[in-house]
Amino acid sequence: MRRDTFLKSLAALAAAGALPLSARAAANVKMMIPANPGGGWDTTGRALGKALTDAKVADTVTYDNKGGAAGALGLAQFVNGSKGDANALMVMGSVMLGGIITGKPPVNLSQATPIARLTTEYNVFVLPSNSPFKTMKDVVEQLKKDPGSVKWGGGSRGSTEHIAAAMIAQKVGADPSKINYVAFRGGGEATAAVLGGNVTIGGSGYSEFAEYIAAGKMKAIAVTSAQRLPGIDVPTLKEQGIDVEIGNWRGVYGAPGISAEQRKALTDMVLAAMKSASWAESLKKNDWTPAVLSGEAFTKFVDDDFASLRAIMTKSGMV
Repeated sequence: MRRDTFLKSLAALAAAGALPLSARAAANVKMMIPANPGGGWDTTGRALGKALTDAKVADTVTYDNKGGAAGALGLAQFVNGSKGDANALMVMGSVMLGGIITGKPPVNLSQATPIARLTTEYNVFVLPSNSPFKTMKDVVEQLKKDPGSVKWGGGSRGSTEHIAAAMIAQKVGADPSKINYVAFRGGGEATAAVLGGNVTIGGSGYSEFAEYIAAGKMKAIAVTSAQRLPGIDVPTLKEQGIDVEIGNWRGVYGAPGISAEQRKALTDMVLAAMKSASWAESLKKNDWTPAVLSGEAFTKFVDDDFASLRAIMTKSGMV
């Protein structure tokens, strides 16, 4: 076979997805991170980018941070600016679903292409070190007496910690529509509010508060997981008689208008990255729980989560 004929055949097989990932030309991936630098989505996107290059399924990964409106601004830029781009990825997760429900942006997540769920990070609720409260039971008793007197601090409206606060109120018999929730633009602002005693109770992913908990500057009183987190001596809400479990899951979507073959190739790249040593290190470093789901199972999961969140948020007066 002539060399030029062989190369054309190789290119055709690669385009059709018939070659293993290692035999295809590695991609130049463009990663949309619909959040400001330093938060959970940013950390996830950059960890995934490193895993893609370490797994040799991407030559390069470039990052574009576009924060605001619980990810809706980045989603709009991604939907409008990357149509048909088979090498484009966008980090997203449960917070974006909540933001879409409350904010009703002009673009919709269904315009982009589901690729995979990656991780779940459970929330921790903490008290300022000088708080008169000592336990979640203390907070709940005050919540029952006067819901508005308990100031909850956390991420954007519709975030997992906001929804968890509403679920806690609902489960203990308080009016969830009367909770006093203070939304902050990022983990740094929420951390400062807890450290300064400007909120009664704060919520975030465990990794964002971990160093302050370890230093005794915050008191951890509950986690939102089903079981205690490995190596972390903090009781679950369920242990304390509050039947609430919620995880801040994160995933990735592809661009609008890509073909089924392109979607599969992109999914295969992401799944290969999940098997890299680099990704294993990121899971450990950030206290992320692996929660890999792809294909139609991921599409259905997002649809079901949308419906569940909408029902909770409607009952709580968030929408």
